[in-house]
Amino acid sequence: MTAPRRAPRLVEVCIRADPPPRLDKALARDVPAEAALSRSRIARLIAEGAVRRGSETLTDARARVAAGDILELSVTDDADTGMAGEGIPLDVVFEDSDLIVVNKPAGMVVHPAPGAPAGTLVNALIAHCGDSLSGVGGALRPGIVHRIDKDTSGLLVAAKSDRAHHGLAGQFAAHTVERHYLALVHGVPDAADPRLAGRPGVGFEAGGILKIATQIGRHRTDRQRQAVLASGGRHAVTRARVVDTFGAPAAVALVDCWLETGRTHQIRVHMAHAGHALLGDPVYGGRRQLSARALSAEAIAAAADFPRQALHAATLGFHHPVTGKWMAFQAPLPQDLTELIGSLQD
Repeated sequence: MTAPRRAPRLVEVCIRADPPPRLDKALARDVPAEAALSRSRIARLIAEGAVRRGSETLTDARARVAAGDILELSVTDDADTGMAGEGIPLDVVFEDSDLIVVNKPAGMVVHPAPGAPAGTLVNALIAHCGDSLSGVGGALRPGIVHRIDKDTSGLLVAAKSDRAHHGLAGQFAAHTVERHYLALVHGVPDAADPRLAGRPGVGFEAGGILKIATQIGRHRTDRQRQAVLASGGRHAVTRARVVDTFGAPAAVALVDCWLETGRTHQIRVHMAHAGHALLGDPVYGGRRQLSARALSAEAIAAAADFPRQALHAATLGFHHPVTGKWMAFQAPLPQDLTELIGSLQD
């Protein structure tokens, strides 16, 4: 069931002294905070002809403005996404009138895509939240501020109001959100490993913290994959520390990975780049086999049969976008990862 389209609200913006040379940048600087309009939303409003200066409609983001100009934005908050809510059970960790934190199971897609038009987290959120779900993320991604891969389990926050969406998106953009992931990887990251010495962007910090800092972008020949690039792409930084090891000698490590940036498949790409691909990763794991000298046949079989990348979004922390209070949440390892670790310990 979808909600009706809401009437437009008018947002008036007075351009302050010394404005940036472009309309979009001037609006982003001077729009009232309570309007909760992100840069991308402002760009869409300009393109849609929803920005006026007197009787003039401004549709060019590069248009010049002057101090004292009064601009009027006609903002439609469309609660009708064209998608139906579905009564899919949600593991709700926290919820208030502005946001909801859920523990997403592995196998659930976050938002609809050509290969997954239904059964997504968005469909579940629409049913759960109704017309309170924020539309700032776009018609196909209402409320979605960030995402985790289909086969990654764990914590995700969604916005239920425009103000919350704007505030959360700003924190993700500023890299102030705390995100820790638990992953099972091939091998054990070790500062004494000579193989890592010449690996571009890979190093160690005090306390044995593995740091990977590279450019990440689409693979040149396989557009479904991401890759570490020598140039271009987007800067990405991942840190990781070893929590536990399995095997004698150690052949698998449980690592705590945390993100300074949030690029598509970042942990999976970076750990593979460092030579420590995730167990069960069908895209970046290659055909690496576990050593029969280090682990039992049962443990090797359990790892080989694990149907997804062994990755779980375990910790999520951020400032509440309305109250400013710091909030931190943790999600325990799901049963499949707990059972896999049990097999590796045998």
